[in-house]
Amino acid sequence: MKKIEAVIRPSKLDELKEALGKFGIHGMMVTEVIGCGLQKGKKEVYRGTEYTIDLLPKIKIEIVTGDKWVDEVIRIIINTARTGEIGDGKIFVYALENAVRIRTGEGGEEAI
Repeated sequence: MKKIEAVIRPSKLDELKEALGKFGIHGMMVTEVIGCGLQKGKKEVYRGTEYTIDLLPKIKIEIVTGDKWVDEVIRIIINTARTGEIGDGKIFVYALENAVRIRTGEGGEEAI
């Protein structure tokens, strides 16, 4: 099993949820986060004063899936979340030792 974390633009969340749902991925965790990378923030003017906003809002999606589906899930995320501009986000893949469904006690891939 693998855990896939994707940090994406907030405007891409609904489109990505729909694309993953069509593939059969319905379980995911979504967190609002702030961060910076190559995008390095943006400048805004408020009441005549210019401010630099270093940390930008992003969405972090966490998905646990079987090893055989990892490449396809990554492909869906890339194709859906890509705008071609700096700030599109990143994808991280981790090996996952086990998962347990609390309600039934099922373990491994049956739990996801």
